[in-house]
Amino acid sequence: MSDQNQDGDGIQPESNPFDPSHDVEYDREPAAAVPPGQLKTGQPAGLWVLFITEMWERFSYYGMRALLVLYLASAIWEVDADGEKVLAANPGFGWGEEDAYALYGMYTTAVYLTPIFGGWIADKLLGTHRSMLLGGWIIAAGHITLAFTEFFGVSATDVVSLESSPGALITFVTGLALIVIGTGFFKPCVSVMVGQLYGPEDSRRDSGFTIFYMGINLGAFLSPLIAGTLGQKVGWHWGFGSAAVGMILGLICYQYLRPKYLAGVGLSPKEVKKQKSVSKVDEAELKRPMNKIDVQRLAVILILACVGNIFFWAVFEQAGSSLNVFAEQNTNRVVGGYEFPSTWYQSVNALTIVLCAPFFSMLWVWLERKKANPSTPMKFALGLWLLGLAFIAMVFAAMETKGGNLAGPQWLLITYVICTWAELCLSPVGLSAVTKLAPLKLQSLMMGVWFLSFSLANGLGAAMAVISTRFKPGENGEAPEYSFFIEGLPGFYLMLVAVTVVAGVVIFAISPILKRMMHGVK
Repeated sequence: MSDQNQDGDGIQPESNPFDPSHDVEYDREPAAAVPPGQLKTGQPAGLWVLFITEMWERFSYYGMRALLVLYLASAIWEVDADGEKVLAANPGFGWGEEDAYALYGMYTTAVYLTPIFGGWIADKLLGTHRSMLLGGWIIAAGHITLAFTEFFGVSATDVVSLESSPGALITFVTGLALIVIGTGFFKPCVSVMVGQLYGPEDSRRDSGFTIFYMGINLGAFLSPLIAGTLGQKVGWHWGFGSAAVGMILGLICYQYLRPKYLAGVGLSPKEVKKQKSVSKVDEAELKRPMNKIDVQRLAVILILACVGNIFFWAVFEQAGSSLNVFAEQNTNRVVGGYEFPSTWYQSVNALTIVLCAPFFSMLWVWLERKKANPSTPMKFALGLWLLGLAFIAMVFAAMETKGGNLAGPQWLLITYVICTWAELCLSPVGLSAVTKLAPLKLQSLMMGVWFLSFSLANGLGAAMAVISTRFKPGENGEAPEYSFFIEGLPGFYLMLVAVTVVAGVVIFAISPILKRMMHGVK
């Protein structure tokens, strides 16, 4: 692949930012870098290969995520019209909400913990290409293993456990473990490879990450509709199996298209040193020692991860736990006489990203032209405030459920749409910032650290979901254990509003300091 811009002038005023035919590459030599103030709008064709690959990986992840808590909490037995106890039409594990939230939290925490190790292995040994490929096939094996859980019968008990159904439980946990390990190899590498498509001063980077993020969410949109519907309406193993198919399709697309569009991207350290076309700047960057600027830029990554990411995603990830159960148990889902599966709500976030990501992508480029583009820390603050606004809708939804009523279907819809706008301000911008702020030799490792903050956030989010059960009345009508200004679930969602707004204020207050520590990186 050529290291030169096809036009040679560093700007393409007539190009379409969503046209994959623009195979624009970069050269890390200073003369070929995009001059400050100039903009490229055409995106590298390799972006679209990674777009497709990540789309299918996210199809597999979000398909399983939509089903996990519901599967664990679904009853094994039910009572028929004659009052007889019979096997449920689509039995799950029969666990209580708290236990289901706890396993969900352990799983999602582990999923985002392993990338720090996978990132280190990619940086030091395998390179991002091989690491991502290895992880993808392990993830596929994990989903297939989850599907095999259904082939183990359940005993005549109300709950699946090691004593009652050891085969089912061990197989299920093994499947989750494989997905965790595979994600550790896959997740940090695909994002780093996107960053490797752009030069150090290339202003298309944020826009490119937003487009890449749209691919993530196209897969996330399709998975609840397909995997979720199959799991809830046909059988859980059909849902888990379809997630495996999605991952395999993504890997096939990547392996077929990579030689043409991503040759030379994602190489191992040894291959980089042997490659004759590697620039002198790259080689020097890999060898040079850390300096004060590097340390301060890494500190910005850690601050945004600890304050911004952790609180944002702890609240946002209620989507897979407490909001998922709220949709199943407390929401009127009948439209036109048809009761749609609760997992369909999981697609709202992704559909909104697919529809709105192009707008946000073009917005950042337009603001850059006007020299009004908010700094990365300010975008984090905006994202946190929007997330707080989203959960105000859930306060009203929970108030409707008092007295045993069902909440209107519009409240979750409003919540997911505004949550998505918040996500678009924070998440793709954060991924882009890691690739800009981290030294070249530490990029995969720092991407792993970035996902470590997701791990901590998911653990905190699971704890929040468990706490949400304490805001509910007891089985015999006892008053809730906890309240936050308002009694019951409305108080829980109001607490989430407060958490995100306060975190946003903290980021806003320190944003001038963080901007100085970034040393010119936008």
